[in-house]
Amino acid sequence: MQNKRIFVPIHLVNLYNVIVLDLHRLRIFRAVLTEGTVNGAAANLRYTSSAISQQLQTLQRETGVILLERKGRRVALTAAGELFAQKAEELLAHAAEVEDFVADLKRGRTGTLTVAHIASIGPTWIPTIAANLAEQYPQLSLNLRLWETLRASGAEADVEIYVDYAGVRELPDYHSIQLLNEPYVAVVPAHHWAAERDEVALQDLREETWVDNDVTKGICRQVLLDACASRGFTPAFRLETQDYASAVAFVETGSGITVLPRLSFDSVRADDQRVAAVPVVDPAPTRTLAVRYKKNLAGQPVIKHLLNLLEEKIDELPT
Repeated sequence: MQNKRIFVPIHLVNLYNVIVLDLHRLRIFRAVLTEGTVNGAAANLRYTSSAISQQLQTLQRETGVILLERKGRRVALTAAGELFAQKAEELLAHAAEVEDFVADLKRGRTGTLTVAHIASIGPTWIPTIAANLAEQYPQLSLNLRLWETLRASGAEADVEIYVDYAGVRELPDYHSIQLLNEPYVAVVPAHHWAAERDEVALQDLREETWVDNDVTKGICRQVLLDACASRGFTPAFRLETQDYASAVAFVETGSGITVLPRLSFDSVRADDQRVAAVPVVDPAPTRTLAVRYKKNLAGQPVIKHLLNLLEEKIDELPT
């Protein structure tokens, strides 16, 4: 007599006092908590509100516990829901660890860290940081990505060194730490009138020929435009380039001026005999650099070491 396999329908599993929790449903539950409303979670996840509501109803039916209650247009956790949410978060964190581990196994790697960084620290900070990590963790595979490119695609990395600004998507599965507020400088030809000054008011540059320098026309550019708007003008970009090095090269030829974050200028290593970098004031535009890493990596030695290396880089900056 042949052995026959017996398949138990999922709706009968609870007859055996076993609760099967669907990870996808738990992620929807977490999204609702993060947004505070079903509609908000639906918009974020690109589902219909009715689909979100059905998933929540199924989750409560499977657990046999009332997890949420309505308060006006928003939803709030019940007392039981708060306890469940804590355990659900732990479960999702462990699931993410397993998923990352399986992904590494598929790639034939035993340890991989994907680090995204802004372009302006690529030539300066990243090479020494990567070399240090390779020395301390020789079995680690390090994947480096440009944060600007990753942001445009909607992808995420294990660690992201990024520009924190209104409109940047918050990632609830990440810990975030602000690193520094970085000033902007005006890069002008060495013979330019501003080259003799210790600082230059932004408004004094309004009639200059401006060279644009941002490949994505993104956050760093917007910080500058906001500062100019506060003084009642918009820069006349008569030359548009797509990287800092090209913009500074135009300045070296006397074709105009460009304004960019200090670290971006440092990454170019321009000829200081041909250009000068003058701090911009009144107002002084700044961009905020931050680092965020996945919560499931918290406590990992490599993450702690990476954060220490970033702090050392900041300490090395001129005051």
